[in-house]
Amino acid sequence: MDTYIVRQPIVDKSRNVVAYEILYKEDVNSLYMRDDESVNVASAIEQFLTNMDGEKFLGGNTAFFTFTPNLLMKNIPKMFPSNKMVIQIDDTTIIHPVAQKIIYRFKKQGYRVAVKGFAFSPRYFGILDVVDIIKVDLSDDTGSLENITRVAHSFNKEIAAYNINSAEALERAQALECDYYQGSYVAEQKKLKVHRTDHMQSNFFQLMIAVTKDEPDTEEIASIISRDVTLAFSLIKLVNSAYFARRNRVKSVQQALVILGIGQLKQWIYLLSFKQDGGGVQDELIKISFQRGKFCENLLPYVHGVPLSQNEAYMMGMFSTLGTLMEVPIERALAELPIAEEIKTALTTGEGPAGDLFNVVLCYENADWAGMSVSAQNLGLPTDVISRTYFECIEYVNEIWQQLQTPSEAQ
Repeated sequence: MDTYIVRQPIVDKSRNVVAYEILYKEDVNSLYMRDDESVNVASAIEQFLTNMDGEKFLGGNTAFFTFTPNLLMKNIPKMFPSNKMVIQIDDTTIIHPVAQKIIYRFKKQGYRVAVKGFAFSPRYFGILDVVDIIKVDLSDDTGSLENITRVAHSFNKEIAAYNINSAEALERAQALECDYYQGSYVAEQKKLKVHRTDHMQSNFFQLMIAVTKDEPDTEEIASIISRDVTLAFSLIKLVNSAYFARRNRVKSVQQALVILGIGQLKQWIYLLSFKQDGGGVQDELIKISFQRGKFCENLLPYVHGVPLSQNEAYMMGMFSTLGTLMEVPIERALAELPIAEEIKTALTTGEGPAGDLFNVVLCYENADWAGMSVSAQNLGLPTDVISRTYFECIEYVNEIWQQLQTPSEAQ
């Protein structure tokens, strides 16, 4: 039985990422599960989380996790400290007498509780005393959200809106005075209204192409970086950070490139180019760019028929957010880039083998298990590889991000 687990960012009113919801699916081919299969599911989740480095996966943020009665009875919440876990429950837990008692026990131990799928029925009102957060589905167009949020406010409960997949849904969530936001639109929402087209075309684009050549020219790379004070400063700051633990300070771009090496440079330069102070959703989008690039690159050896090198697969995933970052359609963002047509087609239409590879990454990210399965089958991609690769990429990107935030000893 395959276990798929993915994280999705949850932001507060200031657009800062404060938590991740952990979504999971065990077997995309199984439509029905018997009781014994449900126990196996609980065991699979338990084993996966036991072997997972939760701190690296979550980047220090809180986890929202939906617990079935079986997961609660196996004490899975205890794998996370109470200040880093929100126990999320739905109707299957609320109607389960034993699971409901366990919820009260975890509440006394300091865990926060979120209820998903709130309904106006006695069983939901009967458990409100232990609920901290009420989650509302912004894809619900029945008109009941106004009543639910009014009840939540009257009971002094926080409100988390999910399935915010459009600007209209975000506006509605804001009108409902929700405290937290989650959805595909939130993950790719722009924090700053800054057009960076000229800067990116003159420096970033040239640098990325130079770095990803089959035989990169270090003199060309050094020349490009030296023309941009922000790139040069970021690079020198990076190699002087605690991550490289150097005794002598690096003072030039050339020295920095020798220490960093082309391999690491091509992984880091995208983040260095876009890094802005203030954090928030912009930071999360940059992380997503890196994560998608690494995900595509690491999956490529397991697939068949994709006419891309690993460098090109990396660029495909990384460039997938260019439209959002530049505030232009993705077609326009890619138009002047001298990259393979297969990449442009994959990112604009999702067609072709490269499109299938990107769709695997995108569907996994959005917990679209069925869509992921179709594209994986088209590529002959073993499904057991996908989750393992995803977690490796998450930890890799989080480690890079953490080290970049480490102040330079020189400063």
